[in-house]
Amino acid sequence: MLRQLPGELKPMARLLLFSFLILQLTGCASWFSDDYRDPEVHLVKVEAVKVRLLEQEFILHVRVDNPNDGRLFIRYLNYKVRLNDLLLTEGEESLWRSVGGHARRTFKIPVRTNLWQQIKPLAKMLKNTEQPLRYRLDGELISGLIFSRELHLSRSGEIIPGDLLPE
Repeated sequence: MLRQLPGELKPMARLLLFSFLILQLTGCASWFSDDYRDPEVHLVKVEAVKVRLLEQEFILHVRVDNPNDGRLFIRYLNYKVRLNDLLLTEGEESLWRSVGGHARRTFKIPVRTNLWQQIKPLAKMLKNTEQPLRYRLDGELISGLIFSRELHLSRSGEIIPGDLLPE
């Protein structure tokens, strides 16, 4: 394209082409802007599916709130669930889901665990139905399609075993 132009227009064409390229790259700079806020992750509910002697199946209901304008793509969730510092389960779930801008979405994560080794400490914890138990969800949420972002999360709370037992 530049070879066909007269000699005096070549510097002007190069300047215009360079200016056009710089303007196009400013759009790419907005991908890494400081306006991005981390999504909020909440453990909403733990649902027992099958509770057998050697294997227990649960579904973790995890809600993700996206405070940003753009869609949030979630790839993986690495998690650990503890009850009074006793590791109940850990794992990695490949989600490949998205949450719209300024929206929230709840994901169901199937969990399998074997609590047989922890039966004595669990029985001690559940013996006193009035004393609250501390639970903790630690994890890492990996989001993004091309450029990944890692969000380290840690949520904790208390449950009272007496509230979970039927009267």
